[in-house]
Amino acid sequence: MYTRREFGKLTLAGLTLPAFGARADSVVSGVRLGVQTYSFRDLPRPATSDAVDVVVKAIADAGLGECELWSPQTEPKFRGRARPRRVRLSQRAREDLGKWRLETPLDHFRDIKKKFDASRISIYAYNYSFSQAFTDAEIDRGFDIARALGAEIITASTTLDVAKRVAPFAGKHKMAVAMHGHSNVKDPNEFATPESFAAAMKISPYFKVNLDIGHFTAANFDAVAYIRDHHESITNLHLKDRRKNQGDNTAWGEGETPIREVLQLLKKERWPIPAYIEYEYRGTGTPVEEVKKCFAFAKGALA
Repeated sequence: MYTRREFGKLTLAGLTLPAFGARADSVVSGVRLGVQTYSFRDLPRPATSDAVDVVVKAIADAGLGECELWSPQTEPKFRGRARPRRVRLSQRAREDLGKWRLETPLDHFRDIKKKFDASRISIYAYNYSFSQAFTDAEIDRGFDIARALGAEIITASTTLDVAKRVAPFAGKHKMAVAMHGHSNVKDPNEFATPESFAAAMKISPYFKVNLDIGHFTAANFDAVAYIRDHHESITNLHLKDRRKNQGDNTAWGEGETPIREVLQLLKKERWPIPAYIEYEYRGTGTPVEEVKKCFAFAKGALA
């Protein structure tokens, strides 16, 4: 903590203070940059444990200081493989995972937090995607895990129907849950359109928006306009480049997503919305190398 006088001296000296505990080099022109750790999904991980050590090293090597932690990387492998994103596990593997979540002591997650703290990396959000298969106990447990990790919010790739089940638990724990949008505009149960986000926020005052500007662009919506109009309801952004009309992921700068314009908007308005790299295109380098390229792009966009 700094007194007003101490803060003034630091400002006059031209020093930049880390935002919300993040490393100073992860804050560029006042904009908090970080990474969605799904970006490191393809890095080799130990066969019998979680991917935490691998992820911590990858974030540090990429030069970033805060993250949104993808929950499968905190979990062991089930039936010989890590849980993939938005792909169903077998019934047996799902039961094993549910049991593990409920029976694993919270100290396990506090120890994970210590590993991130030791590398000066903050976990702003825990990406715990509630599904229809979750029991109420698993939904409730997700909030306890997020707290133990030191996360301020939960982000979730989920559906409107499941969100209705999550709402009372968000209220119980008084923790924001940010709905992650994809680009499936044909299913009204999916989060993809401005209307679907609005519907979620009517359910609970704790429901917010985790806007993926790549998916939003692929669905033919204007990310800059949406952020300008709804910035108070947005917890964090996912940065990726996609083409319009459900186009593919591309290397940054080759698609139609207004990454530069979005970052310039955050810089100009000084809104405290973290912007997280999500590496999802097919790069030529390792995940760490590609995240570094994205980070360099973001820094250039903010220059």
